[in-house]
Amino acid sequence: MKNILVLCDDFWHPAEVIERGMGSIKTEDYAFDFVHDAKDILYPEMLERYPAIINCKSNVLTGANTAPWFDQVAEVGVGDLEAYVKNGGGFLSLHAGNTARKDEPYGLFVGNYFVGHPPRCAIEVEITGSHPILRGVENFSIRDEHYQLEVIAGDTVELFRTRSETGGNQIGGYVRNLGKGRLCVMTPGHILSVWEHRSYQRLILNALDWCTGPA
Repeated sequence: MKNILVLCDDFWHPAEVIERGMGSIKTEDYAFDFVHDAKDILYPEMLERYPAIINCKSNVLTGANTAPWFDQVAEVGVGDLEAYVKNGGGFLSLHAGNTARKDEPYGLFVGNYFVGHPPRCAIEVEITGSHPILRGVENFSIRDEHYQLEVIAGDTVELFRTRSETGGNQIGGYVRNLGKGRLCVMTPGHILSVWEHRSYQRLILNALDWCTGPA
């Protein structure tokens, strides 16, 4: 069994949603370690214990402390995360993990910046790529925040798109190779019902398989 580090908890995305959601995933291949306080718990050597990291939080320390995570008082910053991936680690940036503003270092690392989203709405998830992460997944429908991203990396491979009446047609998932490691971005995941959706769970498990697989 592989232990996966999950970073979660910010003001708009409480840890309980992520923990309940991950807890609903039935798997004998992965166990999940949750960290809320990015400033006082994370340190670079700790990252090396894990074959993959899932980031489900924005650039704040916790839900109760909205000071920036990526500042000079934190032991782990964007550069450490990028070095971890380039040295062979896997990285999933889910939902709130994709809220960097234009030209912020984290956005440059994952390859996108956040534009906005309309109120929660019905979203159609349309599979558009051919990739191991999409194994066993067909088009599906959810109700969620419909994230709008500007992809700035030139080496992304699209997985799926998301469509809604209020949010239009958006990229919903892609992958990148960085050095020896692998990175996956997916935008759904604001409310618990999305995390409990079997197709979303399959995407997460497939992404972990790909991110932790042989280079």
